[in-house]
Amino acid sequence: MVRVKRGNIASKRRKKYLGLAKGFVGANSRLSTMAGEQVVQSFNFAYIGRKLKKRNFRRIWIYRINAATRARLNIYSIFIGCLRNINIFLDRKILSLIAFHDLSSFNLIERESRTSNLFVKKVVPKIPLYASV
Repeated sequence: MVRVKRGNIASKRRKKYLGLAKGFVGANSRLSTMAGEQVVQSFNFAYIGRKLKKRNFRRIWIYRINAATRARLNIYSIFIGCLRNINIFLDRKILSLIAFHDLSSFNLIERESRTSNLFVKKVVPKIPLYASV
């Protein structure tokens, strides 16, 4: 009887994991079992990283809007609430881009938000005064 050589499917799987593990440090790129574990772990980290990236960008947008509104003696939460009240539905990404690149347009939006009945007239945020050196 003719001898049957086995393992081509298993070797293809090992080659696939070793190909995905290129550039990993040490045995993680050379040994098939460790490479397989490391590839699975790296896919999980990549998935988590994509979620964290969205979270971090939203945080940056809020920082930018807050800085721009506090420069105009307003507060971020009141500003966003007033915009919602007068039916200006700009998301935080667009508002931060406007605040960062086009100050005249942001001033216009901020002035319009003050016409809302939610706006409190005597809102003075705590702005730290730094001593000039």
